[in-house]
Parts: sequence; structure tokens; C-alpha cells
Amino acid sequence: MILADVDILREIKEGNIEISPYTPEFMNPNSYNLRLHDILLVYADAVLDAKKKNRTSGVRIPEEGILLQPGVLYLGSTIESTRTSGNIVPMIEGRSSIARLGICIHLTAGFGDVGFEGNWTLELSVVQPVRIYPGLQVCQIFYTRTETPPERSYQGRYQCAKGVQESKLYEDY
Repeated sequence: MILADVDILREIKEGNIEISPYTPEFMNPNSYNLRLHDILLVYADAVLDAKKKNRTSGVRIPEEGILLQPGVLYLGSTIESTRTSGNIVPMIEGRSSIARLGICIHLTAGFGDVGFEGNWTLELSVVQPVRIYPGLQVCQIFYTRTETPPERSYQGRYQCAKGVQESKLYEDY
């Protein structure tokens, strides 16, 4: 079951959900809006390789915005850092206003694990050129519960992520 705003606020008060920085105006009936940081990563190579660390270049989103182009994968991150504990599962989805501009904020990576802590990396792509700005309320985080708390919380390669993270799939090899 998805947590309502009152449930999210209770879990924040009890320490099972953290959102930092927290802005009360970003709370929705059953989600919380997260903002886009001003740094994007773009892969430098036309062909990516799952077995190696792929080269990236960083791009700062200026106050006047940046024009995203179709056919390019932009990696961004949320300004907010989040954490869950207990049996709280975090998930992110794009906001409907963002989707109506043809902006996808994640390809398949909207699912988090109990215990994840850090900034969320977003896989941004667009269907036509779109100008975006730093601090854009780009996605929303919502929460569900597992029936029982898991035996262990998330301790994966992206734990305590600070800023945008490129793929580390090559570490599996």
C-alpha cells in the first residue's frame, strides 16, 4: 500500500524516512516532489560497454536552462538526499507535468530498496528538444511497506550516493 502524506510525515517524525533538505510545500497527498541538481553527466562514447567504466563528461545546468536533445541519455541527480529504514520502500516516478513535456526521468530504475541512502540518479531522456532548469521539481518519491522488515537493508554499490552516479555495472565482471 502507498503511504499517504500523513503516513510519510509520521515516518519522518519516527526516523524511518529522511528527506534532506525537506520543504513542506513539496508534499503531495501520497508523494513528495524532488528537485533536479544543476549537474548532468553525458556519456562520451557513442557505444557503451557493460563490462567497462564508460567515459562521461559533466555539464552544469545554467540558470537560463539547458536544452536537452532527443537521442542523448542525460544522467542527473536529485538535490534531496533520502533514506529509509524499517520496512519502508522508496520509489520515484516522473511528475505528470514533466511527462507532458516529453521528459522521461528514469528508464527502469525507479525502484529503491529498504535502507537506501543518498541522492537519486535520474536517467533523463526527451522525445523532442526541451529546456530544463536547475532546481526543477522533476520527480516525486513515494513509499510503500514490505509486509515484514527485511533481514538486511540495502548495502549496494550506490549506497550513500552523493550527486549523479554513472553505471557501475562493470563491477559485476
